[in-house]
Amino acid sequence: MNPQGERWTTDQVLALAPDEASRRAGGKLAAPGPWSETGADGGAVWGQCKGSGKKPYQTVVDIKGPAFKCSCPSRKFPCKHALGLLLLWAGDDRAVTAGEPAQWAGEWLAGRRERAERSASAPPGAGAPSRAPADPEAAKRRAERRMQRIGAGARELEQRLEDLLRSGLASAERAGYGSWDETAARMVDAQAPGLASRVRELGSAVAAGPDWPAQLLEECALLHLLDQGFLGIERLPAPLAATVRSRVGLTTEAADLLTGPEAATVRDRWLVLAQQDSEDGKLTTRRIFLRGERTGRMALHLSFGGANRPLDVALAPGLVLDADLAYYPGARPLRAVLGERHAPAAPGPVPPGGGIDAALAAYGDALRDDPWLDSWPVVLADVTPIPTRDGTSWQLADTDGESALPLDPRCLGRTSLWQLAAISGGAPVTVFGECGHRGFLPLTVWDPAPVSL
Repeated sequence: MNPQGERWTTDQVLALAPDEASRRAGGKLAAPGPWSETGADGGAVWGQCKGSGKKPYQTVVDIKGPAFKCSCPSRKFPCKHALGLLLLWAGDDRAVTAGEPAQWAGEWLAGRRERAERSASAPPGAGAPSRAPADPEAAKRRAERRMQRIGAGARELEQRLEDLLRSGLASAERAGYGSWDETAARMVDAQAPGLASRVRELGSAVAAGPDWPAQLLEECALLHLLDQGFLGIERLPAPLAATVRSRVGLTTEAADLLTGPEAATVRDRWLVLAQQDSEDGKLTTRRIFLRGERTGRMALHLSFGGANRPLDVALAPGLVLDADLAYYPGARPLRAVLGERHAPAAPGPVPPGGGIDAALAAYGDALRDDPWLDSWPVVLADVTPIPTRDGTSWQLADTDGESALPLDPRCLGRTSLWQLAAISGGAPVTVFGECGHRGFLPLTVWDPAPVSL
């Protein structure tokens, strides 16, 4: 048994980086020069990194989480020092030797493990603050008032769509984005952020190119369907009603999914398929895709971070996590919250995948349950990236040449496309990504270790 634990690959470390700049900065620190007092044991890596100040930055990583702690002032999570330390540990077994943690690292690790032990030994619900409202009747009245506001917003939006169709789609081009932005603001006032987001999509569709009328009409139809679904929500089956609520912007608290009266968790060995970060102003969104080894179910874990709220969950592609997940309610559940972990994350196998036809069928089945889905996560096996005949786009082709799936235009011109082509080298590969109406958006390719795109 390696006293330092199972080593990660470089790709697994880089997959934790919040952005490309962090990857580059972490790579520059992946050398012994700036580091001192480094060490590792079966579940942690630590070291001190020389910075611009007098005192070196103290960095420690709990690889069982993973979780990170650094004394630097960076607001990124993990910071470049944590990435550099992990890259050093992953790439050179002589640079980071086995040993006992330094006092500062040991105290932080001991605190984490003590809290984990208390949580594991406590009875369900013990030690957690009650989420029950102080006045259930008042909470019920607030919920009813919000439903009424959203209903009023949906009826107003229906009138706006009727006016558009009565005056003709060309009127939308003349009006410009401003009128849609005003309507979106009205939906925000109605406490329906989901409706507001889809209204903004209508404004963007007008500038989508020569086929904008068709795209605008499709978006109007989906928005009309969502309005009518909410206005008649009491007549819908419970799973579909839950989907409509989430689409208009009514959310379920993650803690309620794990500990509420109707909590239902799914334990499995979850293979991490991809981790993707995106930034919108000061907010960072992290999407982690997983698939159950036993159940075969797909799951999406979402977390959000800002200046004063770092992202606390990071899982590198290729790891396997024995854990409980609780799915958010819906007709086709995908988003889930991470519950108890039963064992440290460990490297996993290349995931089994299907062909192009199976991927399209999976998206079609999901779309039948949730008409507002843009895409569905799938694993493609034995597919080859090839350019189209006119050279303007790319596609993934099955080995038999009978089926091909166009790549999402959003990945064209990006380094991810050329990474995928270079790793393939014209040979079949296993790729994970999202299959949707725009095509296939690749996120991870196995070579045979996972590489984030």
